[in-house]
Amino acid sequence: MSGIEYDGRAVCALDVVDLERSLRWYQQALGFEVVHRLDTWGWAELSTPLPGISIGIGQVEDPKTDGGVVVTFGVRDIDKAREHLESHGTRFDGETRLVADEVRLATFYDPDGNTFMLSERVAQA
Repeated sequence: MSGIEYDGRAVCALDVVDLERSLRWYQQALGFEVVHRLDTWGWAELSTPLPGISIGIGQVEDPKTDGGVVVTFGVRDIDKAREHLESHGTRFDGETRLVADEVRLATFYDPDGNTFMLSERVAQA
């Protein structure tokens, strides 16, 4: 037992240059929905399809996008998900890779260069 009583929610906070542009991309490309917005702070929280997991985006002049945690979304069909994201102009870091015959991974970036990854488990024979 850790002594911390978690409430079942986690927010991954990211820096962006243009809140409006980023909100459009997160909604259109990833299908997230705005659940809270503080315009005076340049902040919005978006729900993901994963219960209790949301993305917070905060507008700053110089976003720090190098290093840190890479949010990885498990998907059922990585090729279909990648095609959808590419149709929204999403930039990927190379091809989708197979790792240890267990998982396929594809790294992509939001409009500000924040890193994300798609992950598809490979069915074991």
